[in-house]
Amino acid sequence: MLTVKNLHVAYGQSETIHGISFDAQESEIVAIMGRNGMGKTTLMKALIGNLGAASGTIEADNQDVTAMPAFERVKNGIAYVPQGRQIFPVLTVEENILTGMEYTYRKKMKLLSDVYSIFPVLSEMRKRKGGDLSGGQQQQLAIARALVAEPKILILDEPTEGIQPSIIKEMAKMLNEIKIMKNLTIIVTEQVLWFTVGIADRMYVIESGKIVHEDVRGSIDEKKVASYLSV
Repeated sequence: MLTVKNLHVAYGQSETIHGISFDAQESEIVAIMGRNGMGKTTLMKALIGNLGAASGTIEADNQDVTAMPAFERVKNGIAYVPQGRQIFPVLTVEENILTGMEYTYRKKMKLLSDVYSIFPVLSEMRKRKGGDLSGGQQQQLAIARALVAEPKILILDEPTEGIQPSIIKEMAKMLNEIKIMKNLTIIVTEQVLWFTVGIADRMYVIESGKIVHEDVRGSIDEKKVASYLSV
C-alpha cells in the first residue's frame, strides 16, 4: 500500500533523511520509533507532501506520489494527523470534523455517523468547542477529522504526546480496531514503547535520519529498541 525507496529529505542544504526505505502493506500498522530530533516528523511530512523529497520515491497504492502536493495526496487516499493534533480550538467538535470532508462532503451524514460510532465521546460533545476538550479527546477528534477523508493510508505523528497512560491504552485498542474495520494502512511515529508493541505489525527504529533496526510483531526485541530510545 505504501512503498518508500531510498528517500532523502533536506531542509535547504541540510539533509535530515538519508536514504530511508520501507514498505507498509494493506491493513498493517507500521511504527517508526526514535528519540526526538532523529527525523520522525520530517519523514512523516515528506510522506504527506509538506516537505519535498530531494531524491528517492514514495508510492501509495501503486501510484508514484513523490512529486504530488499534499492536497493531491489527500485526494488520493493519504490522511495525516500531525504532532500536537492541530485542531481548531474555536470551532465545535463537529465543525472540526467537517473540515476534513473537502472531497467527501456528499457523504456527510454517513461519515459523521461512522466516526461518532467509533468515538462516542465526540458525539456527546459535538457542539463543544475543540479547545475545551482534554488532550485525549482532542487526539480522537484529530483522528476522526482524518478518517472522514476516507483514506487508505493514515499517518499519525506521535499520537500519545501529552496523553495520560490510561487513555493511551484506549488509543491502542482503538487503532487496532480501526485498522481492521476500515482496512487501513497506518503509519505511526512514537517514543512510547509499550504502546507501540501493542499495535505494530512491523517496527522500524530511526536514528540520525536512517533506519537502524527493524522488528515484526511477536518478535520485537524490546530491550534493543529501548536502548535506541534512551538518551
